[in-house]
Amino acid sequence: MFHSKYPDYSRMRDRSKRNIPKFVFDYLEGGCFDNIAVEANRRAFRNIKLAPQYLKPFKGCDLSTTLFGKTYQAPFGIAPIGLQGLIWPNAPVILAKAAKDHNIPYILSTVSSDSIETIVNIAEENAWFQLYNPVDETIQDAIFSRLKACGYKNLVVTVDIPTFGFRPNDIANGLTMPPKFSLNNFIDVCRVPKWGLSTLKHGIPRFKNLEPYMKERKLDLPEMMRIMAMGKVDVDGLKRIRDKWPGNLIIKGVCSKVDLNLIKEINADGIIVSNHGGRQLDASESPIELLNKITPGDLPSNLQIMMDSGVRSGVDVATALASGASFTFLGRFFMYAVSALGNKGGDHAIELLNAQLTQVLEQIRCEKPSQLSEFIVK
Repeated sequence: MFHSKYPDYSRMRDRSKRNIPKFVFDYLEGGCFDNIAVEANRRAFRNIKLAPQYLKPFKGCDLSTTLFGKTYQAPFGIAPIGLQGLIWPNAPVILAKAAKDHNIPYILSTVSSDSIETIVNIAEENAWFQLYNPVDETIQDAIFSRLKACGYKNLVVTVDIPTFGFRPNDIANGLTMPPKFSLNNFIDVCRVPKWGLSTLKHGIPRFKNLEPYMKERKLDLPEMMRIMAMGKVDVDGLKRIRDKWPGNLIIKGVCSKVDLNLIKEINADGIIVSNHGGRQLDASESPIELLNKITPGDLPSNLQIMMDSGVRSGVDVATALASGASFTFLGRFFMYAVSALGNKGGDHAIELLNAQLTQVLEQIRCEKPSQLSEFIVK
């Protein structure tokens, strides 16, 4: 059962803000430029309505959802977030364990503070991997070898980072490449001793997936980040990845009709419609708005359409599914929970979403998440 003191994301967010340093909260909370895209993502959900069907027979609801041949307990998962261990020490392990225990996907970021090997040992088949495509294909090949050796089946390639996002809060706080730890940052840490002591216990977060390649090439962090994030993710680049990767290939960051049309050429298994949580382009369209513009025939019938960005509750999950997604992912929501409740945060977040989503389905009398498109108000 979820913690009754935190029955929604806003209460988790408020507690999170008190528990972590200001520069860390700014990193979690912020978007780019003026946060217009972050706010637009939230606003867009408010425009979607569901119509209950009270007079039809109803046998009860079941949240289980099958995706890529595996049945998950619910139609949502944990989105990739870089430097989760900075936001809350040991966060990747906390969330990977919760994902396994509750049978939902956990997507490990390339720039996570825990490694490919550590996370798969915890989450097992629930672990997915998110790739920032490297410029150096030997690094790509090395990562693929590690993923195959560990048994990862789902590769999520992020395509919406052609350049690093312009994030004023992070720049002002010194969260740049390389980081600049200021006196103000130190004062922030002193105000939240639990976060500081936990960081000392678990260690300063590092990019553990990248460290082997940094050491081999004697690269500093800024150069390594450039090499890791700036590889080609156009159609040709993605076709090469498709040729190399034997498992499910998911393209994350599609947020325009032009890119939707090009997806057909790649032979991908799925897409995540996303604007990176509003952190890359302040003038971007909200993913939920784009979902509602997709019509039958726009995409291959066997392509799984997923989404993230702006999802903050069970009703948001329901409206995303009603808008055409087969699955949703949440990032900030889970990090608010972990930074509010520590080791219990992952379980709390999943149980809260389950309760919220169940209430919505029972209220509108929808038996399965896959049927939600029948309840949207056009």
